[in-house]
Amino acid sequence: MADVAARVGVSKMTVSRALNRSAGSDRATSEALRQRILQACEDMGYVIDQTARTFSSKRSGFIAVLIPSLNNSNFSETAQGITAAVEARGLQVLLGYTDYRVENEERLLRAMLARRPEGVILTGGSHTPAARAMLQAAGVPVVETWDLPDQPVEHTVGFSNAEAAGAMVRHLHGQGYRRIAFIGGTSNRDTRGADRQRGYAQAIRELGLPDSRVISFGQPPISMAQGGEAVAQLIRQWPDVDAVLCVSDLSAFGALMECQRRGWNVPGRIAIAGFGDFEVARACHPRITTVAVDCVGLGKAAGELLLRVMDGAVDGHRPPPETVMIPFQITQRESS
Repeated sequence: MADVAARVGVSKMTVSRALNRSAGSDRATSEALRQRILQACEDMGYVIDQTARTFSSKRSGFIAVLIPSLNNSNFSETAQGITAAVEARGLQVLLGYTDYRVENEERLLRAMLARRPEGVILTGGSHTPAARAMLQAAGVPVVETWDLPDQPVEHTVGFSNAEAAGAMVRHLHGQGYRRIAFIGGTSNRDTRGADRQRGYAQAIRELGLPDSRVISFGQPPISMAQGGEAVAQLIRQWPDVDAVLCVSDLSAFGALMECQRRGWNVPGRIAIAGFGDFEVARACHPRITTVAVDCVGLGKAAGELLLRVMDGAVDGHRPPPETVMIPFQITQRESS
């Protein structure tokens, strides 16, 4: 600030006032002078020391957001919705990528909490004991998304993945399919994927359909290529299968492409359904029947809930835990 002050010909206090107020506010520093100071900062490449500001204001200006995958448009859209909700408050999003591993989540949380975020938004409700202890001791609002955990850390924005998968099975059954299979991963690292498989199995039992036909193939996040290999394995193992619910639209798209390569008509030979309503599911041919979730809306709801909790905090006491239910819907398309 001393260098900027010397360049403009003002005091360091004047520079500080200019950098710590919004444009147009009625303060001692004129707007014209403020703009000269800001231009000098830009010309000199000066960036405010946010760490020092955090010490003085007790505010860091950012929230921590953890997502499990970068190749999944659902989570990038969720982050987009969160950002849209909080940026009007001047809050920035610090994004972490866990690769569906709770140990990665714990490590990222430890690093982020050391920088004093003003809130934390997580994907899912499965955490290590150490991560849960850190979250409960952090003293900032915590929102878990994309899930309805039995023991939430604090606030929740999500839906039941098991119910959504069961709804898709019942939808396929209503269309006349009776030998319905499921394609998922080989690991329970993706707890939401495991919930979808559980919802599938429960619906199969309730409908009195043949025993569950499950292909577990690949580590999360499940790729298009893994979906293709899985559907080939599925038809080798159960040649009479007439429909399959895939754990995500990426897996479903891979299955669809493999069927086309092999000359298996979709949905004539096998119907394919996905989960998530990714852009690829809406753009391919045939378009993929899927469980649709408003991912941007889910992110906005999480960000808005975080802001409400921050606003409602009085004398260190935060509002009681809140759950926001996000609706899902079955979107019927040409693949089934």
